[in-house]
Amino acid sequence: MAGNVAESPVATQRKVLSRRQFLVRSSLVAAGGLALYSSEFARHEISVVTQPLTVANLPDPFHNFRIVQISDIHFDEYTEPSFLRRVIAGVNRLAPDLVLLTGDFVSMGPLGATFAQGAMVRCVEILGAIACRQRFAVMGNHDSFLGAPLISSQLASVSIPLLVDEYVPIERDGRRLWLSGVNDPVTMIPDLDNAIPEQPDGPVLLMSHGPDFADDLLAHPRGHLVDLMFSGHTHGGQVRIPLLGPMQLPEGGRKYAEGLYRLDRLQLYVNRGIGAVGLPFRLNCPPEITLVTLQSA
Repeated sequence: MAGNVAESPVATQRKVLSRRQFLVRSSLVAAGGLALYSSEFARHEISVVTQPLTVANLPDPFHNFRIVQISDIHFDEYTEPSFLRRVIAGVNRLAPDLVLLTGDFVSMGPLGATFAQGAMVRCVEILGAIACRQRFAVMGNHDSFLGAPLISSQLASVSIPLLVDEYVPIERDGRRLWLSGVNDPVTMIPDLDNAIPEQPDGPVLLMSHGPDFADDLLAHPRGHLVDLMFSGHTHGGQVRIPLLGPMQLPEGGRKYAEGLYRLDRLQLYVNRGIGAVGLPFRLNCPPEITLVTLQSA
């Protein structure tokens, strides 16, 4: 009997240690499983978001005009060539009338400028497979690492114009709307006087990588002329914990994180992007292809 009493504290201590070890090991396994899911599965689950948008004074030929937006590719520090090819195949299946690429083709990361330059070349080769003839791009903050002249020349090799504080007409059956593109508002100061037509004879669509630039746009004398603004940059937070929301939002994308915002006349859409930065994780925030269908008021 005395022997049993002497052994009791040791046995109890072993049970406590076993429970602790079980909890620690279980937590590590759960964390590892979540990391694996976020990196290998959730990061590659493409979401196609369909968004009809009503535009005042939309010319009749543009009713049901289909616009596809992709953003934040960040090739190929984490975004693999095979994944980007899947994205482009998804874009082509939607048969859009216009494709908008809203910046951050590469990453300004630890691998340096030489890697980013090579990544841009490889990225452009894949983007050349976009079937839509009307496709345009703007600069992102990571792209500024390489500079607009290099980005522009690379995209021009596959007939994708880069709009840097400028606008172009999009015409259909003798009517038009205007597409504007501004320089990256996170690293540069866009020139809206050059980016927005003074007296547009149709709706104005504007591409800006950083969504929070919408407030600067609305404060500008020509801001009221813009009907739709397309942005990216935020990745939607990239990792979103239930009940807590996005874990981190970048400068220039902390006010408007993802999805549709109505700011008086201006409608702002923020795309979650395709790639990842920092760590190759996405959680509750899948890569996004956006299909916007224009409709008459």
